[in-house]
Amino acid sequence: MVSFGKKLKERQIQEWQGYYINYKLMKRKLKQYANQSQAVVPDRRFVLKDFSRMLDNQIETIVLFLLEQQGALASRISGLNEQKDLLQEVPDIAKIDELREAYQAVGRDLLKLLYFVEINAIGLRKILKKFDKRFGYKFTDYYVKTRANHPYSQLQQVFKHVGLGAVVGSISRNLADLQDRKGSYLSIYDQPALPLQDPVVDSMKAAVDRLSHSTNFLNFLAQHALIMQDELPVPVEEGVDDQRYHFMSLLLNLANTFLYMVNTYIIVPTADDYSMSLGAAATVCGIVIGAMAVAQIFSSVYFSAWSNSSYFRPLIFSSIVLFIGNVMYALAYDLNSIPILLIGRLFCGFGSARAVNRRYISDCVPLKYRMQASAGFVSASALGMACGPAVAGLLQTNFKIYKITVNKETLPGWLMAIAWLIYLIWLWFSFKEPVRDTEIKNVPQESKAEPDSLEKGIVEPLLLKSPENQQDEDEQEGDESEEASEDSYKPANSIVAAYRLLTPSVKVQLLIYFMLKYAMEILLSESSVITTYYFSWSTGHVAVFLACLGLTVLPVNLVVGSYISNMFEDRQILLVSEIMVCVGILMSFNVIIPYSVPQYVCSGLLLFVSAEVLEGVNLSLLSRVMSSRLSRGTYNGGLLSTEAGTIARVIADATITLAGYLGVSMLLNVTLLPSLFICIVSILATFWTYNSLY
Repeated sequence: MVSFGKKLKERQIQEWQGYYINYKLMKRKLKQYANQSQAVVPDRRFVLKDFSRMLDNQIETIVLFLLEQQGALASRISGLNEQKDLLQEVPDIAKIDELREAYQAVGRDLLKLLYFVEINAIGLRKILKKFDKRFGYKFTDYYVKTRANHPYSQLQQVFKHVGLGAVVGSISRNLADLQDRKGSYLSIYDQPALPLQDPVVDSMKAAVDRLSHSTNFLNFLAQHALIMQDELPVPVEEGVDDQRYHFMSLLLNLANTFLYMVNTYIIVPTADDYSMSLGAAATVCGIVIGAMAVAQIFSSVYFSAWSNSSYFRPLIFSSIVLFIGNVMYALAYDLNSIPILLIGRLFCGFGSARAVNRRYISDCVPLKYRMQASAGFVSASALGMACGPAVAGLLQTNFKIYKITVNKETLPGWLMAIAWLIYLIWLWFSFKEPVRDTEIKNVPQESKAEPDSLEKGIVEPLLLKSPENQQDEDEQEGDESEEASEDSYKPANSIVAAYRLLTPSVKVQLLIYFMLKYAMEILLSESSVITTYYFSWSTGHVAVFLACLGLTVLPVNLVVGSYISNMFEDRQILLVSEIMVCVGILMSFNVIIPYSVPQYVCSGLLLFVSAEVLEGVNLSLLSRVMSSRLSRGTYNGGLLSTEAGTIARVIADATITLAGYLGVSMLLNVTLLPSLFICIVSILATFWTYNSLY
């Protein structure tokens, strides 16, 4: 893999080269400490003091240059302000335009400075994590705690950038004052919501957002989608061209995501009744529900590959296949055929275009909108998950049109077929295929994890993420190792090659993802059978229960993304969430006391909410520890996580059907046992991973 040192050198602004963090020098120092430790046991205090002094010197160089550049920008703005004051007395349109261009030039220089700060902050965090991994010290915690709140802290200048924020505000305000607002002289402070149609201001705000992580909730949701940014920030001129961005096409991708999730869960409340109507056991609903996931294992791969060449054609194909699949699902009732029912669900799975939806957002949405688009992707999925069962609960009818039966079992199929037909027509007339430009450099492709975005603030320890993703350059020897081969740029060309790129910590994260998807699928898919057997619930009751579970997704993510993630480390939230999932599973068992509605609802809610928290934090960590080679191509990190979750769902649904042969009375406990076993294994794996790292 290409070393971070080489990437850092390539991304540096040439005229400022001497003021960047000297990553190569510090890497050599780490190697020197490592060589010394092989000959003699090093003095820990000496190593910490020596490396701390070296870091202090590096940060001082960065900060002094930063202050010098800030002062130069402030002087230029002060001079421009004097010119603006004169123009207010004697307005001159030509001079106002010149002044606006001058402010924009200052803004572009400020963007370079923001980019400079971000690269140095990333380099600083990486070298701290590298030190911790090499020597087993918690040096990052020590260094940050001793420097963060010191009255003379220079580290805060790198991560708090208060002075830079003031410069951004000054440029924005002055450009707003010069903006033609049809005679209005309102300030941005009076009406901050007024749109400023200035790309420089938009770029500055986007850069500041990256630095400050002011969009915690959106960032947290975006990581659910595994659609993130590049390891190092991409300069404004190298980002996705705004001309490739088409809002209606993005909306169509989000609509596809929403409809697919509705299609997945709309049959859950009635799948057992449908199976019995065709002469099968109620537990066959596991196969009926899981057939869609089986097909999705394969569709994820070919849709991911297809999106390398087109977005429009895969979406058209997806809509047609889903239309056919839902028609077959609905017709199976009158044909009295379980095979037709299953083939219909398989067709629905073969129409899963979520890989295309992710790819479109990562490739064609400009960086300044990508986080919102990614959050929209997750929100659309969550709403679809809630709406599916809710809609099913409303479809309580029974009549015939000619020889076609329309009832609560078949109506979900007919409704979704009509929805996909309408979507297909909308797609045909409204989607705009983006222009493919193979020369665009460093545009993130596919569902990309963000291994190295900047810190949320100085009070949050820098070592919140597993250092396993540093394996790329940790093992390289000497300066020659910085020159990586061209092959190291290439994405994985097969599932096997992608698997070989996974580090132990990534494998643990995928195991956790498998576990939570398995546990959630067991809860959701068997809910109708279990509640009918124990509580005699109707389809409407099951639908309300499942809809309420789905509606918890966004509020839970809001709380975790905006509050809990700022109070605790990700790995702490991860472990607690796993334990709570385990508690939820244990509470769900029917052992001694008679099984009651409160026990089932409370245990199910605890399990589902804990799994939602776990999924968000797990994908957040996963997005930071995956190899950057898995950020591109067909076999990317997003595909691997999708396949892990889909396989878990398939196995869970098969477990329900197989356990059904033992009788409905034993179904609950038999299906919960594998969930409990996998959960315990994942907790032990998490303990082992973090104990070995820390």
